Amino acid sequence: MQVIDWDLAVATGVRLVRPGPQVSREEARQAVAELRRLSREAEGHVRDFTRIDSAPPEAATIVDRPGWIRANVDGFKVVFEPLTQKVSSNMPAIVGAVGSRITGVEVGAVLAFLASRVLGQYELFLPPDPDGHAPTGRLTLVAPNIVHTEREMGVNARDFRLWVCLHEETHRVQFTGVPWLREYVRTQMTDFLLASDMDLTTLLERLRAASDAVADAIKGGDGNLIEAIQTPEQKAVLDRVTAVMTLVEGHGDYVMDAVGPSVVPSVAEIRSRFQRRREGGSRIDQLIRRLLGIELKMKQYAEGSHFVRTVVETAGMDGFNRVWTSPETLPTKEEITAPQAWMSRVLGTHSLASPENAPPRDPSAGAEAAGPGA
Repeated sequence: MQVIDWDLAVATGVRLVRPGPQVSREEARQAVAELRRLSREAEGHVRDFTRIDSAPPEAATIVDRPGWIRANVDGFKVVFEPLTQKVSSNMPAIVGAVGSRITGVEVGAVLAFLASRVLGQYELFLPPDPDGHAPTGRLTLVAPNIVHTEREMGVNARDFRLWVCLHEETHRVQFTGVPWLREYVRTQMTDFLLASDMDLTTLLERLRAASDAVADAIKGGDGNLIEAIQTPEQKAVLDRVTAVMTLVEGHGDYVMDAVGPSVVPSVAEIRSRFQRRREGGSRIDQLIRRLLGIELKMKQYAEGSHFVRTVVETAGMDGFNRVWTSPETLPTKEEITAPQAWMSRVLGTHSLASPENAPPRDPSAGAEAAGPGA
């Protein structure tokens, strides 16, 4: 029995997603070819700067909006498998059948909303390859959204595309160069799902909490559905997930802007306009972003970028890279906002980095981080 009707989720998402920008066949072909080329170029820049020895690069997979929805559903199936097994043994078949269709529609609607906004992502969880030849992760770029965004902001297309590739390629380098990181994230997500309460009373309480979150968001508050429906056990796991994802996204933002000046001439203009675009949108768009926790996510990514920048400027890139030693050297949620506390615990020093160990100063370091992933 499925927790979510994935086929219905895909059908709903594909039906609801808005069409992409109008481009000619030749423009589309050129955009796809350039994104593939720039994704390969970005890997060299990122690996040299971060000093992380990652797996050999793979050309990015370029998709349209429906393709992004299908790809994410494939990943969700893998992530949700433990919860599916748990639910199958505890829930009546009729309840599961009806509930899975409801959640299928809900997931499809959320994916339709996100599919017109996400520029790219590194897909951590792919369906198993029976032959064992396929990579365990995949760098995916959503071409219509990249073209739409660069047009809307009026920035240099080549520069913007490489800028996006730098961020997403950093994630590929992280998860292929740090052997334990993927499994750590997967374990935390599994623990989060399995901490769900399945009894009817608790589910009704979660629904009431979700209703309160919607009402709060409509009134301009900070309520979001993710926080509203989690159990106390899930909150502890979510704090760990939040910390590691804030780190990897903040690292991506730091790298894209630090590498940018040498390979993306208009990086300062791109970052400034991208940030203004983030802060805009209709009232409905802002409401949905609050409900889905996207606004909170952007704040966390800004904190992650600040953490990385502070540690690198203080302890150098090699000092920062101690963060990838083991799960125990990851920053806690509290340490993300207190980099000196992490350095004291892990590095045992507050000394400034030596000039030869420190990277060039990031000229856009004062900008709020808001990476292109969503």
